[in-house]
Amino acid sequence: MSRALIIVDVQHDFCEGGSLPVTGGIAVATAISAYVASHGQDYAAIVATADWHVDPGEHWATQGEPDFAASWPVHCKVGTQGADFRPELGPALEHVQEVFRKGEHEAAYSGFEGTAYVHGQLVGLGDWLRGRGITEVDVCGIATDHCVRATALDARREGLDTTLLLDLCAGVAPDTTERAVREMREAGVGVSGSP
Repeated sequence: MSRALIIVDVQHDFCEGGSLPVTGGIAVATAISAYVASHGQDYAAIVATADWHVDPGEHWATQGEPDFAASWPVHCKVGTQGADFRPELGPALEHVQEVFRKGEHEAAYSGFEGTAYVHGQLVGLGDWLRGRGITEVDVCGIATDHCVRATALDARREGLDTTLLLDLCAGVAPDTTERAVREMREAGVGVSGSP
């Protein structure tokens, strides 16, 4: 078995009640946990990614209003509840082998920009997957039109057979989500679920 599940950024700040909420985020956290409970055995590996900001520079709009393209409200600050995973994701996290954190001092959208300490060494997501012989990945999480999109596109660039589990994702807005799904399809990402 050479397939992995990548759960992208299901954190407090990206769900209802957070500083940068995506409608449906809490429902997605719950749905991912149910999916892992019923399908976890189908994967050789399950990993999660997390925004993990200390001082990401202009990625945070600390002066003036965010433009929601290059600058965003302060979110997923290390040491705050906003950076923690949603509790609804808890059952799935029991099956997660590594968490790849990204963006301490920069904007980071793709999970492939993330790293984890493995046996005392900092390892990137791509190297970690290759080291386990992973050739296929399913991607889900938040937000379809930003970090999920970037992660799925990078998975394809890494040469991985990639499928977007659309029913286990939440997007910021319908138009940007549709555009992101179209871009992923054009890059060779399979799409499971509606539309």
